[in-house]
Amino acid sequence: MAQSKHEKIERSVFLMIVLTLLTVSVGGLVEIVPLFFQKSTTQAIDQKGNTLDVKPYDPVRLVGRDIYIREGCYNCHSQMIRPFRAETERYGHYSVAGEFIYDHPFQWGSKRTGPDLARVGGRYSNEWHRVHLLNPRDVVPESNMPAYYWLDRPASVADVQAKMRALNLVGLHKYSEEEIAGAPAAVEGLTELDAVIAYLQGMGTALQNVR
Repeated sequence: MAQSKHEKIERSVFLMIVLTLLTVSVGGLVEIVPLFFQKSTTQAIDQKGNTLDVKPYDPVRLVGRDIYIREGCYNCHSQMIRPFRAETERYGHYSVAGEFIYDHPFQWGSKRTGPDLARVGGRYSNEWHRVHLLNPRDVVPESNMPAYYWLDRPASVADVQAKMRALNLVGLHKYSEEEIAGAPAAVEGLTELDAVIAYLQGMGTALQNVR
């Protein structure tokens, strides 16, 4: 009995691989490409088209964000509030894409061993964050978060300028040469703890007071 076209494809590993890759590629392009042309994902605007006060990370927050990633904070903390009452009542306004146009990569995540941090900026003092990072149980007795005592050491300024230039190439950032030249001085004398706290204090503030 002659094989049907479908049977020929199923019996050929090569054809299956090629056609599967083709299908996945076309499907991915159809989903991803339009996002590059939607204002809500490429401009700092909220769900109503209002302009958000979102700016590229300054050198200190940029260093703090990289430490946040290095320490794997995203493994326990998401940065994406979903549009459900249970979440907005606890954390604040749900996340919108325009808030994250300068995040490469974004830190949305989905794991919540600890609370979501999308709107943590301004909720606690710098000193609270300092104590919390050095020994979480001093401010949250039931916390199972590890202590990050080693962050109380000088922050590196060696690669901050290279990071800013790289972000100019891959994103919407427009760091001037003057800003890049002054980056080491902005970070000089600060600890990694200071940089992480600066990153946390700016998180989600563009929509923090919106309900």
